[in-house]
Amino acid sequence: MKLNKFLTTLLITTAFAAPVVAADLKIGLAEDPDVLDPAQSRTFVGRIVYTAMCDKLVDVSPDLKIVPQLATSWAWGDGGKVLTMTLRKGVKFQDETPFNAEAVVATIQRNMTMPESRRKSELASVEKVEAVDSDTVKFTLKAPDSTLLAQLSDRAGMIVSPKAAKELGANFGSHPVCAGPFKFVERVQQDRIVLEKFADYWNKDQIFVNKLTYLPIVDSTVRLANLRSGDLDMIERVAPTDAASIKSDSKLDFEQAVGIGYMAMYVNIGNGPRANNPLGKDKRLRQAFSLAIDREALNQIVFEGTALAGNQPFPPVSPWYDKRIPVPARDVEKAKALIKDAGFDRVPIELQVSNSATVLQMMQVVQSMAAEAGFDVTLKTMEFATMLNEQSAGNYQISRSDWSGRVDPDGNLHQFVTCKGGINDTKYCNPAVDKLLNEARQSTDEAVRKQKYDAADEILNDDLPIIYLGHQSWLWALSKNITGFVPSPDGMIRLTGMKKAG
Repeated sequence: MKLNKFLTTLLITTAFAAPVVAADLKIGLAEDPDVLDPAQSRTFVGRIVYTAMCDKLVDVSPDLKIVPQLATSWAWGDGGKVLTMTLRKGVKFQDETPFNAEAVVATIQRNMTMPESRRKSELASVEKVEAVDSDTVKFTLKAPDSTLLAQLSDRAGMIVSPKAAKELGANFGSHPVCAGPFKFVERVQQDRIVLEKFADYWNKDQIFVNKLTYLPIVDSTVRLANLRSGDLDMIERVAPTDAASIKSDSKLDFEQAVGIGYMAMYVNIGNGPRANNPLGKDKRLRQAFSLAIDREALNQIVFEGTALAGNQPFPPVSPWYDKRIPVPARDVEKAKALIKDAGFDRVPIELQVSNSATVLQMMQVVQSMAAEAGFDVTLKTMEFATMLNEQSAGNYQISRSDWSGRVDPDGNLHQFVTCKGGINDTKYCNPAVDKLLNEARQSTDEAVRKQKYDAADEILNDDLPIIYLGHQSWLWALSKNITGFVPSPDGMIRLTGMKKAG
Protein backbone atom coordinates (compact mmCIF):
# COMPACT_ATOMS: atom_id res chain seq x y z
CA MET A 1 0.00 0.00 0.00
CA LYS A 2 1.31 3.49 -0.81
CA LEU A 3 1.89 5.71 2.21
CA ASN A 4 -0.52 8.48 1.16
CA LYS A 5 -3.26 5.91 0.52
CA PHE A 6 -2.61 4.33 3.92
CA LEU A 7 -2.74 7.73 5.72
CA THR A 8 -5.95 8.69 3.93
CA THR A 9 -7.51 5.38 4.91
CA LEU A 10 -6.28 5.85 8.48
CA LEU A 11 -8.00 9.24 8.76
CA ILE A 12 -11.24 7.92 7.33
CA THR A 13 -11.35 4.80 9.48
CA THR A 14 -10.45 6.78 12.60
CA ALA A 15 -13.42 9.06 12.00
CA PHE A 16 -15.74 6.06 11.78
CA ALA A 17 -14.15 3.90 14.46
CA ALA A 18 -17.20 1.94 15.57
CA PRO A 19 -17.99 0.04 12.35
CA VAL A 20 -14.29 -0.65 11.71
CA VAL A 21 -13.68 -2.16 15.15
CA ALA A 22 -16.77 -4.30 14.79
CA ALA A 23 -15.48 -5.84 11.59
CA ASP A 24 -15.11 -9.58 11.15
CA LEU A 25 -12.24 -10.86 9.03
CA LYS A 26 -12.15 -14.17 7.17
CA ILE A 27 -8.82 -15.46 5.87
CA GLY A 28 -8.43 -18.43 3.56
CA LEU A 29 -5.50 -20.72 4.38
CA ALA A 30 -3.80 -23.14 2.00
CA GLU A 31 -3.86 -25.96 4.58
CA ASP A 32 -5.26 -26.86 7.96
CA PRO A 33 -2.68 -26.37 10.73
CA ASP A 34 -1.49 -29.21 12.92
CA VAL A 35 -1.80 -29.01 16.73
CA LEU A 36 -2.17 -25.44 18.02
CA ASP A 37 0.52 -25.74 20.67
CA PRO A 38 3.68 -23.68 20.01
CA ALA A 39 5.74 -26.35 21.75
CA GLN A 40 4.49 -29.20 19.57
CA SER A 41 3.52 -27.78 16.19
CA ARG A 42 5.60 -27.68 13.02
CA THR A 43 3.48 -26.32 10.16
CA PHE A 44 3.98 -22.98 8.44
CA VAL A 45 0.23 -22.42 8.34
CA GLY A 46 0.08 -22.87 12.11
CA ARG A 47 2.52 -19.98 12.48
CA ILE A 48 0.07 -17.74 10.60
CA VAL A 49 -2.58 -18.49 13.23
CA TYR A 50 -0.09 -17.99 16.08
CA THR A 51 0.76 -14.55 14.72
CA ALA A 52 -2.76 -13.50 15.70
CA MET A 53 -2.98 -15.54 18.90
CA CYS A 54 0.47 -15.86 20.51
CA ASP A 55 2.86 -12.95 20.97
CA LYS A 56 6.56 -13.78 21.19
CA LEU A 57 9.39 -12.31 23.22
CA VAL A 58 10.62 -10.62 20.05
CA ASP A 59 9.29 -10.30 16.50
CA VAL A 60 10.75 -9.86 13.02
CA SER A 61 10.20 -6.67 11.03
CA PRO A 62 9.53 -6.59 7.27
CA ASP A 63 13.23 -5.81 6.73
CA LEU A 64 14.12 -8.93 8.80
CA LYS A 65 15.35 -7.12 11.93
CA ILE A 66 14.66 -8.43 15.44
CA VAL A 67 12.24 -6.01 17.15
CA PRO A 68 10.54 -5.88 20.58
CA GLN A 69 7.26 -7.63 21.34
CA LEU A 70 6.76 -9.11 24.82
CA ALA A 71 10.35 -8.15 25.62
CA THR A 72 11.09 -4.44 25.24
CA SER A 73 14.89 -4.66 25.37
CA TRP A 74 17.71 -7.18 25.76
CA ALA A 75 21.45 -7.33 26.29
CA TRP A 76 24.21 -9.91 25.94
CA GLY A 77 26.79 -10.52 28.65
CA ASP A 78 29.57 -12.88 29.74
CA GLY A 79 31.02 -13.19 26.26
CA GLY A 80 27.70 -14.09 24.68
CA LYS A 81 26.74 -16.70 27.29
CA VAL A 82 24.08 -14.62 29.08
CA LEU A 83 21.02 -13.00 27.52
CA THR A 84 19.03 -10.68 29.79
CA MET A 85 15.62 -9.49 28.63
CA THR A 86 13.43 -6.73 30.06
CA LEU A 87 9.75 -7.61 29.75
CA ARG A 88 6.78 -5.46 28.84
CA LYS A 89 4.73 -4.38 31.87
CA GLY A 90 0.96 -4.69 32.21
CA VAL A 91 0.54 -7.64 29.84
CA LYS A 92 -2.11 -10.31 30.48
CA PHE A 93 -2.69 -13.75 29.08
CA GLN A 94 -6.07 -14.41 27.47
CA ASP A 95 -7.24 -16.19 30.64
CA GLU A 96 -6.55 -12.89 32.50
CA THR A 97 -3.53 -14.30 34.38
CA PRO A 98 -0.53 -11.94 34.48
CA PHE A 99 2.41 -12.16 32.11
CA ASN A 100 5.71 -11.91 33.96
CA ALA A 101 9.20 -13.39 34.17
CA GLU A 102 7.94 -16.51 35.93
CA ALA A 103 5.60 -17.18 33.01
CA VAL A 104 8.50 -16.86 30.57
CA VAL A 105 10.55 -19.29 32.65
CA ALA A 106 7.64 -21.76 32.77
CA THR A 107 7.15 -21.65 28.98
CA ILE A 108 10.85 -21.99 28.13
CA GLN A 109 11.21 -24.91 30.56
CA ARG A 110 8.11 -26.52 29.04
CA ASN A 111 9.61 -26.14 25.58
CA MET A 112 12.88 -27.68 26.76
CA THR A 113 11.52 -30.60 28.76
CA MET A 114 8.02 -31.64 27.66
CA PRO A 115 8.35 -35.05 25.92
CA GLU A 116 6.17 -33.92 23.02
CA SER A 117 8.05 -30.64 22.47
CA ARG A 118 9.62 -29.93 19.08
CA ARG A 119 11.45 -26.88 20.41
CA LYS A 120 14.20 -28.77 22.24
CA SER A 121 16.86 -28.46 19.56
CA GLU A 122 16.02 -24.77 19.07
CA LEU A 123 16.77 -24.17 22.77
CA ALA A 124 19.55 -26.74 23.11
CA SER A 125 22.11 -24.06 23.98
CA VAL A 126 20.15 -22.90 27.04
CA GLU A 127 21.58 -24.19 30.33
CA LYS A 128 19.00 -22.46 32.49
CA VAL A 129 16.45 -19.68 32.42
CA GLU A 130 15.52 -17.72 35.54
CA ALA A 131 13.45 -14.78 36.71
CA VAL A 132 15.68 -11.99 38.02
CA ASP A 133 12.56 -10.08 39.07
CA SER A 134 8.98 -9.87 37.79
CA ASP A 135 10.02 -7.92 34.70
CA THR A 136 13.45 -9.40 33.93
CA VAL A 137 14.41 -12.84 32.68
CA LYS A 138 17.94 -14.22 32.26
CA PHE A 139 19.03 -16.97 29.88
CA THR A 140 22.33 -18.63 30.78
CA LEU A 141 23.80 -20.57 27.88
CA LYS A 142 26.09 -23.59 27.75
CA ALA A 143 28.08 -21.79 25.08
CA PRO A 144 27.57 -18.61 23.06
CA ASP A 145 24.62 -19.00 20.69
CA SER A 146 24.08 -16.22 18.18
CA THR A 147 20.86 -17.84 16.97
CA LEU A 148 18.88 -17.66 20.22
CA LEU A 149 17.21 -14.30 19.57
CA ALA A 150 15.98 -15.55 16.20
CA GLN A 151 14.60 -18.68 17.88
CA LEU A 152 12.76 -16.49 20.40
CA SER A 153 11.15 -14.61 17.49
CA ASP A 154 9.29 -17.78 16.55
CA ARG A 155 7.49 -20.65 18.33
CA ALA A 156 10.22 -21.15 20.94
CA GLY A 157 9.56 -17.58 22.12
CA MET A 158 5.74 -17.72 22.16
CA ILE A 159 4.86 -17.42 25.83
CA VAL A 160 1.81 -19.40 26.96
CA SER A 161 -0.32 -19.15 30.08
CA PRO A 162 1.33 -21.26 32.82
CA LYS A 163 -2.13 -21.92 34.26
CA ALA A 164 -3.49 -23.32 30.99
CA ALA A 165 -0.28 -25.21 30.24
CA LYS A 166 -0.41 -26.90 33.64
CA GLU A 167 -4.09 -27.78 33.36
CA LEU A 168 -3.99 -29.09 29.79
CA GLY A 169 -0.44 -30.47 29.51
CA ALA A 170 0.18 -32.07 26.12
CA ASN A 171 -3.47 -31.32 25.25
CA PHE A 172 -2.82 -27.55 25.36
CA GLY A 173 -3.65 -27.33 21.64
CA SER A 174 -7.31 -28.12 22.36
CA HIS A 175 -7.70 -24.66 23.93
CA PRO A 176 -4.51 -22.59 23.58
CA VAL A 177 -4.07 -19.55 25.81
CA CYS A 178 -1.40 -17.00 24.91
CA ALA A 179 -0.76 -13.25 25.20
CA GLY A 180 -1.60 -12.18 21.65
CA PRO A 181 -4.27 -9.87 20.22
CA PHE A 182 -6.84 -12.61 19.55
CA LYS A 183 -8.03 -15.38 21.86
CA PHE A 184 -9.11 -18.85 20.89
CA VAL A 185 -12.84 -19.54 20.50
CA GLU A 186 -13.17 -22.82 18.62
CA ARG A 187 -11.62 -25.12 16.07
CA VAL A 188 -13.31 -27.56 13.73
CA GLN A 189 -10.66 -29.68 12.00
CA GLN A 190 -10.49 -29.13 8.24
CA ASP A 191 -13.20 -26.46 8.50
CA ARG A 192 -12.39 -23.38 10.59
CA ILE A 193 -10.44 -21.78 13.42
CA VAL A 194 -12.27 -18.94 15.15
CA LEU A 195 -10.60 -16.25 17.27
CA GLU A 196 -11.95 -13.07 18.82
CA LYS A 197 -10.29 -9.83 19.88
CA PHE A 198 -8.79 -9.99 23.37
CA ALA A 199 -10.14 -6.95 25.19
CA ASP A 200 -7.14 -6.66 27.52
CA TYR A 201 -4.42 -7.04 24.88
CA TRP A 202 -1.49 -4.73 25.64
CA ASN A 203 -1.67 -3.14 22.16
CA LYS A 204 -5.45 -3.35 21.71
CA ASP A 205 -5.70 0.19 20.30
CA GLN A 206 -3.94 -1.05 17.15
CA ILE A 207 -6.28 -4.04 16.65
CA PHE A 208 -9.26 -3.11 14.49
CA VAL A 209 -10.83 -6.51 13.90
CA ASN A 210 -13.35 -7.98 16.32
CA LYS A 211 -13.61 -11.56 15.10
CA LEU A 212 -11.11 -13.54 13.05
CA THR A 213 -11.92 -16.76 11.20
CA TYR A 214 -9.33 -18.88 9.39
CA LEU A 215 -10.74 -21.24 6.78
CA PRO A 216 -8.47 -23.97 5.37
CA ILE A 217 -9.21 -24.35 1.64
CA VAL A 218 -6.63 -26.51 -0.09
CA ASP A 219 -7.74 -25.81 -3.65
CA SER A 220 -6.25 -22.45 -4.68
CA THR A 221 -8.96 -21.96 -7.35
CA VAL A 222 -11.71 -22.41 -4.75
CA ARG A 223 -9.85 -20.10 -2.34
CA LEU A 224 -9.74 -17.35 -4.94
CA ALA A 225 -13.38 -17.91 -5.94
CA ASN A 226 -14.39 -17.48 -2.29
CA LEU A 227 -12.42 -14.23 -2.12
CA ARG A 228 -14.07 -12.89 -5.27
CA SER A 229 -17.53 -13.83 -4.01
CA GLY A 230 -16.94 -12.02 -0.71
CA ASP A 231 -16.99 -15.16 1.45
CA LEU A 232 -13.33 -14.45 2.26
CA ASP A 233 -11.55 -11.14 2.85
CA MET A 234 -8.01 -12.36 2.23
CA ILE A 235 -6.15 -15.45 1.01
CA GLU A 236 -2.55 -16.52 1.44
CA ARG A 237 -0.30 -18.48 -0.93
CA VAL A 238 -2.07 -17.44 -4.09
CA ALA A 239 -1.37 -19.75 -7.02
CA PRO A 240 1.23 -17.99 -9.21
CA THR A 241 -0.94 -18.71 -12.24
CA ASP A 242 -3.64 -16.48 -10.72
CA ALA A 243 -1.37 -13.47 -10.11
CA ALA A 244 -2.11 -11.71 -13.40
CA SER A 245 -5.90 -12.00 -13.11
CA ILE A 246 -5.82 -10.72 -9.51
CA LYS A 247 -3.73 -7.71 -10.50
CA SER A 248 -6.29 -6.85 -13.18
CA ASP A 249 -9.28 -7.23 -10.81
CA SER A 250 -10.46 -3.79 -9.65
CA LYS A 251 -11.98 -5.28 -6.50
CA LEU A 252 -8.78 -6.97 -5.28
CA ASP A 253 -5.26 -6.08 -4.18
CA PHE A 254 -2.23 -8.28 -4.83
CA GLU A 255 0.80 -8.34 -2.54
CA GLN A 256 4.03 -10.36 -2.63
CA ALA A 257 7.37 -10.74 -0.85
CA VAL A 258 10.34 -12.94 -1.71
CA GLY A 259 10.53 -15.69 0.89
CA ILE A 260 13.46 -16.73 3.08
CA GLY A 261 12.58 -20.44 3.05
CA TYR A 262 12.76 -23.23 0.52
CA MET A 263 10.96 -26.00 -1.34
CA ALA A 264 12.55 -29.43 -0.98
CA MET A 265 12.30 -33.20 -1.06
CA TYR A 266 13.29 -35.14 2.05
CA VAL A 267 14.83 -38.58 1.52
CA ASN A 268 14.32 -41.19 4.22
CA ILE A 269 17.92 -42.02 5.15
CA GLY A 270 17.45 -43.74 8.50
CA ASN A 271 13.93 -43.17 9.83
CA GLY A 272 12.63 -46.69 10.40
CA PRO A 273 12.15 -49.66 8.06
CA ARG A 274 11.13 -47.54 5.06
CA ALA A 275 14.63 -46.06 4.96
CA ASN A 276 15.49 -49.36 3.26
CA ASN A 277 14.84 -47.93 -0.19
CA PRO A 278 17.28 -47.29 -3.05
CA LEU A 279 17.60 -43.53 -2.59
CA GLY A 280 17.86 -43.85 1.17
CA LYS A 281 20.73 -46.31 0.87
CA ASP A 282 22.83 -44.82 -1.95
CA LYS A 283 23.76 -41.15 -2.32
CA ARG A 284 24.60 -41.71 -6.00
CA LEU A 285 20.91 -42.20 -6.67
CA ARG A 286 20.05 -39.05 -4.74
CA GLN A 287 22.61 -37.16 -6.80
CA ALA A 288 21.12 -38.63 -9.98
CA PHE A 289 17.60 -37.64 -8.93
CA SER A 290 18.77 -34.07 -8.29
CA LEU A 291 20.51 -33.90 -11.67
CA ALA A 292 17.34 -35.09 -13.43
CA ILE A 293 15.49 -31.92 -12.38
CA ASP A 294 15.47 -28.66 -14.31
CA ARG A 295 14.89 -26.21 -11.47
CA GLU A 296 14.56 -23.11 -13.63
CA ALA A 297 11.97 -24.85 -15.78
CA LEU A 298 10.00 -25.64 -12.60
CA ASN A 299 10.04 -21.96 -11.74
CA GLN A 300 8.75 -20.94 -15.14
CA ILE A 301 6.22 -23.74 -15.66
CA VAL A 302 4.70 -23.88 -12.17
CA PHE A 303 5.41 -20.49 -10.61
CA GLU A 304 5.15 -18.18 -13.62
CA GLY A 305 8.66 -16.90 -12.89
CA THR A 306 7.78 -15.71 -9.35
CA ALA A 307 10.10 -18.23 -7.63
CA LEU A 308 13.88 -18.68 -7.62
CA ALA A 309 15.60 -21.91 -8.61
CA GLY A 310 17.66 -23.21 -5.70
CA ASN A 311 19.89 -26.00 -4.41
CA GLN A 312 20.60 -24.89 -0.85
CA PRO A 313 18.64 -23.96 2.29
CA PHE A 314 19.27 -20.28 1.46
CA PRO A 315 18.17 -18.59 -1.78
CA PRO A 316 20.85 -17.50 -4.25
CA VAL A 317 20.17 -13.85 -3.31
CA SER A 318 21.03 -14.54 0.36
CA PRO A 319 24.44 -13.58 1.77
CA TRP A 320 24.54 -17.08 3.29
CA TYR A 321 24.33 -18.81 -0.10
CA ASP A 322 27.48 -20.77 -1.05
CA LYS A 323 28.36 -19.45 -4.51
CA ARG A 324 30.94 -22.21 -4.97
CA ILE A 325 28.04 -24.64 -5.44
CA PRO A 326 25.66 -22.99 -7.90
CA VAL A 327 22.26 -24.34 -8.88
CA PRO A 328 23.05 -27.41 -11.01
CA ALA A 329 21.99 -27.52 -14.63
CA ARG A 330 19.88 -30.50 -15.60
CA ASP A 331 22.12 -33.37 -16.78
CA VAL A 332 20.11 -36.46 -17.76
CA GLU A 333 23.12 -38.35 -19.13
CA LYS A 334 25.13 -37.89 -15.94
CA ALA A 335 22.05 -38.97 -13.93
CA LYS A 336 21.77 -42.14 -16.04
CA ALA A 337 25.48 -42.87 -15.51
CA LEU A 338 25.10 -42.55 -11.73
CA ILE A 339 22.07 -44.86 -11.77
CA LYS A 340 24.03 -47.44 -13.75
CA ASP A 341 27.02 -47.08 -11.43
CA ALA A 342 24.71 -47.80 -8.49
CA GLY A 343 23.67 -51.05 -10.16
CA PHE A 344 20.22 -50.09 -11.43
CA ASP A 345 18.52 -49.89 -14.79
CA ARG A 346 15.40 -48.13 -13.50
CA VAL A 347 14.69 -47.03 -9.93
CA PRO A 348 11.19 -47.24 -8.39
CA ILE A 349 10.29 -44.42 -5.97
CA GLU A 350 7.21 -43.55 -3.95
CA LEU A 351 7.11 -39.80 -3.38
CA GLN A 352 4.55 -38.43 -0.95
CA VAL A 353 3.12 -34.99 -1.63
CA SER A 354 0.43 -32.74 -0.18
CA ASN A 355 -2.83 -32.31 -2.09
CA SER A 356 -2.13 -28.64 -2.82
CA ALA A 357 -2.76 -28.03 -6.52
CA THR A 358 0.46 -26.05 -7.00
CA VAL A 359 2.64 -28.55 -5.16
CA LEU A 360 1.04 -31.47 -6.97
CA GLN A 361 1.59 -29.80 -10.33
CA MET A 362 5.22 -29.19 -9.44
CA MET A 363 5.81 -32.82 -8.52
CA GLN A 364 4.06 -34.07 -11.64
CA VAL A 365 6.62 -32.08 -13.63
CA VAL A 366 9.42 -33.56 -11.48
CA GLN A 367 7.92 -37.03 -12.02
CA SER A 368 8.12 -36.52 -15.79
CA MET A 369 11.68 -35.15 -15.67
CA ALA A 370 12.90 -37.97 -13.43
CA ALA A 371 11.36 -40.61 -15.70
CA GLU A 372 13.66 -39.53 -18.53
CA ALA A 373 16.69 -40.28 -16.34
CA GLY A 374 15.46 -43.68 -15.15
CA PHE A 375 13.27 -43.06 -12.09
CA ASP A 376 9.77 -44.53 -11.95
CA VAL A 377 8.09 -42.13 -9.53
CA THR A 378 4.71 -42.89 -7.97
CA LEU A 379 3.07 -39.85 -6.36
CA LYS A 380 1.19 -40.50 -3.14
CA THR A 381 -1.05 -37.52 -2.29
CA MET A 382 -2.50 -36.74 1.13
CA GLU A 383 -3.67 -33.88 3.31
CA PHE A 384 -0.75 -31.70 4.42
CA ALA A 385 -0.84 -32.30 8.19
CA THR A 386 -1.24 -36.04 7.61
CA MET A 387 1.74 -35.97 5.27
CA LEU A 388 3.90 -34.30 7.90
CA ASN A 389 2.85 -36.89 10.47
CA GLU A 390 3.83 -39.67 8.07
CA GLN A 391 7.12 -37.89 7.40
CA SER A 392 7.87 -37.56 11.11
CA ALA A 393 6.98 -41.21 11.74
CA GLY A 394 9.29 -42.38 8.93
CA ASN A 395 6.43 -43.80 6.91
CA TYR A 396 7.78 -42.56 3.57
CA GLN A 397 10.55 -42.98 1.01
CA ILE A 398 10.71 -39.40 -0.25
CA SER A 399 8.52 -36.54 0.95
CA ARG A 400 7.97 -33.15 -0.65
CA SER A 401 7.59 -30.29 1.82
CA ASP A 402 8.24 -26.55 2.12
CA TRP A 403 10.05 -24.67 4.87
CA SER A 404 8.93 -21.11 5.42
CA GLY A 405 12.39 -19.93 6.45
CA ARG A 406 13.94 -18.17 9.41
CA VAL A 407 15.74 -14.88 9.77
CA ASP A 408 18.91 -16.58 11.06
CA PRO A 409 20.55 -19.17 8.74
CA ASP A 410 20.64 -21.71 11.55
CA GLY A 411 16.85 -21.90 11.44
CA ASN A 412 16.91 -23.21 7.87
CA LEU A 413 19.42 -25.95 8.55
CA HIS A 414 20.37 -27.12 12.04
CA GLN A 415 17.15 -28.79 13.14
CA PHE A 416 16.79 -30.62 9.81
CA VAL A 417 20.22 -32.24 9.39
CA THR A 418 21.89 -32.55 12.80
CA CYS A 419 21.74 -35.99 14.40
CA LYS A 420 19.30 -34.93 17.14
CA GLY A 421 17.56 -32.13 15.22
CA GLY A 422 13.96 -31.59 16.25
CA ILE A 423 12.65 -31.86 12.68
CA ASN A 424 15.24 -34.27 11.29
CA ASP A 425 12.67 -36.50 9.61
CA THR A 426 15.27 -38.05 7.30
CA LYS A 427 17.31 -39.18 10.34
CA TYR A 428 20.45 -38.19 8.48
CA CYS A 429 23.37 -38.12 10.92
CA ASN A 430 26.90 -36.95 10.11
CA PRO A 431 29.14 -35.92 13.06
CA ALA A 432 31.15 -33.62 10.78
CA VAL A 433 28.00 -31.67 9.86
CA ASP A 434 26.94 -31.53 13.52
CA LYS A 435 30.33 -30.11 14.51
CA LEU A 436 30.28 -27.40 11.85
CA LEU A 437 26.70 -26.30 12.53
CA ASN A 438 27.19 -26.28 16.28
CA GLU A 439 30.32 -24.17 15.86
CA ALA A 440 28.40 -21.78 13.61
CA ARG A 441 25.89 -21.27 16.42
CA GLN A 442 28.63 -20.28 18.87
CA SER A 443 30.19 -17.47 16.86
CA THR A 444 28.93 -13.90 16.55
CA ASP A 445 31.39 -13.25 13.69
CA GLU A 446 29.43 -13.51 10.43
CA ALA A 447 32.55 -14.34 8.42
CA VAL A 448 33.33 -17.28 10.71
CA ARG A 449 29.73 -18.46 10.58
CA LYS A 450 29.70 -18.23 6.77
CA GLN A 451 32.81 -20.40 6.60
CA LYS A 452 31.14 -23.06 8.77
CA TYR A 453 27.92 -23.07 6.75
CA ASP A 454 29.86 -23.31 3.49
CA ALA A 455 31.81 -26.31 4.79
CA ALA A 456 28.62 -28.02 5.94
CA ASP A 457 26.92 -27.25 2.64
CA GLU A 458 29.74 -28.95 0.75
CA ILE A 459 29.09 -32.17 2.68
CA LEU A 460 25.31 -31.91 2.43
CA ASN A 461 25.43 -31.21 -1.29
CA ASP A 462 27.26 -34.52 -1.71
CA ASP A 463 25.14 -36.57 0.72
CA LEU A 464 21.80 -34.94 -0.30
CA PRO A 465 19.51 -36.04 2.54
CA ILE A 466 17.45 -33.04 1.43
CA ILE A 467 17.14 -32.21 -2.26
CA TYR A 468 16.39 -28.50 -2.58
CA LEU A 469 14.27 -27.30 -5.50
CA GLY A 470 13.84 -23.56 -5.12
CA HIS A 471 12.48 -20.62 -3.17
CA GLN A 472 8.97 -19.23 -3.45
CA SER A 473 7.68 -15.72 -3.15
CA TRP A 474 4.78 -15.31 -0.73
CA LEU A 475 1.70 -14.19 -2.65
CA TRP A 476 -1.45 -12.73 -1.09
CA ALA A 477 -4.74 -11.43 -2.44
CA LEU A 478 -7.17 -9.32 -0.45
CA SER A 479 -10.34 -7.35 -0.87
CA LYS A 480 -9.90 -3.64 -1.63
CA ASN A 481 -11.67 -2.78 1.62
CA ILE A 482 -8.82 -4.29 3.65
CA THR A 483 -6.06 -1.82 4.50
CA GLY A 484 -2.94 -1.87 6.65
CA PHE A 485 -1.55 -5.25 5.59
CA VAL A 486 2.25 -5.20 5.32
CA PRO A 487 3.79 -8.07 3.31
CA SER A 488 6.79 -9.66 4.97
CA PRO A 489 9.45 -12.12 3.73
CA ASP A 490 8.54 -14.52 6.55
CA GLY A 491 5.07 -15.03 5.04
CA MET A 492 3.15 -14.07 8.18
CA ILE A 493 -0.11 -12.11 8.28
CA ARG A 494 0.25 -9.58 11.09
CA LEU A 495 -3.12 -8.17 12.13
CA THR A 496 -1.77 -5.09 13.93
CA GLY A 497 -2.99 -2.06 12.02
CA MET A 498 -5.15 -4.02 9.58
CA LYS A 499 -8.65 -2.66 9.02
CA LYS A 500 -11.78 -3.62 7.13
CA ALA A 501 -13.94 -0.80 5.86
CA GLY A 502 -17.69 -1.00 5.62
